[in-house]
Amino acid sequence: MVDTLGYRKKIAIVVPSVNTVVQPDYDSMRPEGVTNHLGRIIMPKLVLETDADFTKHVEGMRAGIFDAVDQVMRVEPDILIMGLSLEAFWDGVVGAEDLLQRIEAHAGVPTTMGSAGILCALDRYGGISRISLITPHRPLGDERVRAYFTEAGYEAVHLKSFNCLTGVAIAQVSEDELRAAIDEVDGDDIDAIIQVGTNLPMAQVAAGAESELGKPVIAINTATYWHALRSNGIEDKIPGFGRLLETW
Repeated sequence: MVDTLGYRKKIAIVVPSVNTVVQPDYDSMRPEGVTNHLGRIIMPKLVLETDADFTKHVEGMRAGIFDAVDQVMRVEPDILIMGLSLEAFWDGVVGAEDLLQRIEAHAGVPTTMGSAGILCALDRYGGISRISLITPHRPLGDERVRAYFTEAGYEAVHLKSFNCLTGVAIAQVSEDELRAAIDEVDGDDIDAIIQVGTNLPMAQVAAGAESELGKPVIAINTATYWHALRSNGIEDKIPGFGRLLETW
């Protein structure tokens, strides 16, 4: 039997319990016949004042991944997206691939996450070596993200962080602040601008900036959802989210 609404694909998505951006972003990008279904990792309220706080936050998130996967797999999805950001970059390229493989083996369906989606997006654009990064993270998280892209072969020239103290605060960064961040890290020496942090509401801002600047501006939610669709045979072109979904 085929799901009546998700007759092409059902996509399971795991997000932190505080995330309010992934769901509306992905629903805005959703093709007809594809449905999105969220499972949430329950996280305690935590103010990220120190590196120890930040490490505890990441470890707690990772510890809850498989319970959230088990919850959302009850809908019998065709695809699983890990709607987490920092956890995907934390242990570098090899660590990210190992984490992805373990989750996919546990779930038993094709799985992707932000780090994999962004690397595939960079390959699709081509000709990119020098990048700027926009993040919501504290300094320790920024170090891990920069190290990931360095290991992947990219030079992270500039990094702008909003240095958010809580997960909820990430979603409160305004579109004006996001656009100002793009302008701050842009330059003639930059091939592409990459935003990480799945609770940062950047998808539509990135698409507008990409059109204006004439260079890739890649939002993590756009790259991840694009990668999930294209890796699983959904080729619909979705307007309003930049070249990834509109062209490839």
